Amino acid sequence: MKRLHHLIAGTLSAVFCLLLIVPAAVAVSAQDFPQTLPDETVLDSADVLSRASRNEISTRLQELEQFHVDARLVTLRRLDYGLSLNGFGEDLLDHWGSDSSRTDRPLLIFLEETQSKQATVVASEELLEQLPESLLRSTGRTTMSQPLRDGDRFRQATLDGMIRLETVLNGGEDPGPPVQLERTSNPTNIPTAEETENSNAFTWVVVLLVVGTIVPMATWWIFSS
Repeated sequence: MKRLHHLIAGTLSAVFCLLLIVPAAVAVSAQDFPQTLPDETVLDSADVLSRASRNEISTRLQELEQFHVDARLVTLRRLDYGLSLNGFGEDLLDHWGSDSSRTDRPLLIFLEETQSKQATVVASEELLEQLPESLLRSTGRTTMSQPLRDGDRFRQATLDGMIRLETVLNGGEDPGPPVQLERTSNPTNIPTAEETENSNAFTWVVVLLVVGTIVPMATWWIFSS
């Protein structure tokens, strides 16, 4: 019996350790990325984009160079415990900002996390006059997060965010967050519970009226004949 207790205790300890180790293995922080700014503009760490989508987004990010901006996309599966997506973005700005080999273009980083289906945008301090923090937060929380919540549309989320910020960089007015469409249910021929209950009550009334009429008439006819 004592040996069985030791076996159970050992098994539970191993399971507990695995539960702690596995999430940590997939969680990331800015320190998990190379110190040198990568050549790729799309870092799809979460592997949520097809090759065609990565190429399309990379081309669109490179087009932002005309505004003297170094734009990047980073996708993540999950973050280290206690780290917010915006906090991770700020850490990544500092992490890559210390790379002496990079160009003098300010960084603009689009971030998307698959676990919580959230997005954010962070930018170097030099860009905040053109792209205020309020605009960046709104772009992440509304423009980009809505396609993620509506069906894991990471490609669309990225493109929508870039289009909104590109409009402002080009001197245009902020188009604002997407319009929230009110979802209405399609009409159906299936009766509701209330309609079914009312129909059943009406049926019983008819049956009782018929029985209450026919039975006395039949009884009178039998005994009068």
